[in-house]
Amino acid sequence: MVHAPFSLLPMTFPESHWKLACEVAPIFNELIDRVSLDGKFLQDALSRTKKVDAFTSRLIDMHSKMLEINKSEEIRLGLHRSDYMLDEQTKLLLQIELNTISSSFPGLSCLVSDLHRSLLKYYGEHIGLDSSRIPGNTSVDKFAEALAKAWTEYNNPRALVLVVVQPEEHNMYDQHWLCAALKERHNVTTIRKTLAEIDKDGEILPDGTLLVGGKEISVVYFRAGYAPTDYPSEAEWRARVLMEQSSAVKCPSISYHLAGTKKIQQELAKPNMLERFLENKEDIAKLRKCFAGLWSLDDSDIIKKAIERPDLFVMKPQREGGGNNIYGDDVRTNLLRLQKEGSEEDAAYILMQRIFPMVSPTFLVREGICHKDHAISELGVYGAYLRNKEKVIINEQCGYLMRTKVSSSNEGGVAAGFAVLDSIYLN
Repeated sequence: MVHAPFSLLPMTFPESHWKLACEVAPIFNELIDRVSLDGKFLQDALSRTKKVDAFTSRLIDMHSKMLEINKSEEIRLGLHRSDYMLDEQTKLLLQIELNTISSSFPGLSCLVSDLHRSLLKYYGEHIGLDSSRIPGNTSVDKFAEALAKAWTEYNNPRALVLVVVQPEEHNMYDQHWLCAALKERHNVTTIRKTLAEIDKDGEILPDGTLLVGGKEISVVYFRAGYAPTDYPSEAEWRARVLMEQSSAVKCPSISYHLAGTKKIQQELAKPNMLERFLENKEDIAKLRKCFAGLWSLDDSDIIKKAIERPDLFVMKPQREGGGNNIYGDDVRTNLLRLQKEGSEEDAAYILMQRIFPMVSPTFLVREGICHKDHAISELGVYGAYLRNKEKVIINEQCGYLMRTKVSSSNEGGVAAGFAVLDSIYLN
């Protein structure tokens, strides 16, 4: 049992960029929903990836199965987190990725904001910082409210919310925090089950009702199922398909899950692509402003550039959860290998412009010990989206997560052991 790693003091962040990140959250929510409804777009965009990435291929097959049986998701719930870095050179806030499955830390991020506000109330005068410059963070309340409203829309007061978890979960207190808020504020009961347990105890009634251990499930909230390691056997895949076929509300459904893949992010950054899904020109311009350079590996000009200057690019596979990206000279090595092999394996990756945020000295507290180091930060802004058929019930920004990591580390996952939890100090 260890505490989550955290930063001793908040990280300064420009207020104008903070406001932009909050403003675009509902637009990104809407975009994900629209993309999820375009089954042909998802299937076409991921068709090359399907051939070379076995994990993504299974997800795409599940999606096409749902299209075949004409499975419609009338109640759709998305709990998202859009991650950004502030590029020092261009002073632009650029999106790193948009998470549509298992957006973690809504529970602990609020606590760190509270901790920093409390520390500044006591010591702010000594260090010249004002606690009111740390924005309020309500992510856990807002996520709990969205889950509760989805439960209400399902309309069976006896039904439970199922939290799908990994068998060895290190980050369980973040999840418990959310479940406690759901129970205390909305009197909604949750149960935690692994995919293997759901395979063993789950069933679907002829009318589509999902039962787990004989109890009816209204909402399935995934905090697992995003990585190949979550599916060690066919049992886990059976469980995922079972839930997908049921009439329970899925957070996310398979189409929301696919809409959050790196390949779809890269497709949406293409010219005129956003116009396919959104009408409002101002909204489209705001989203475009956040897009970093994104390319598929069939763009020979950009491949040439990346081989010459690998330090300016990141190579990303279709994976979630941190620790998967390729940086520096490894970018060159992998691109040259793919060129030489001439296989279709290049479709498993996208290339992204590398963002260079400002480096600041900071105090990182890990396992009870405080270290001073040079660090960079990544801002995640949460969003919740709930609709029932044509009616949008929730579409809002829901708080934030700041993650700070030693500037020599490429990866940014807290649960993966690379970063610490932080909050922001507006300037």
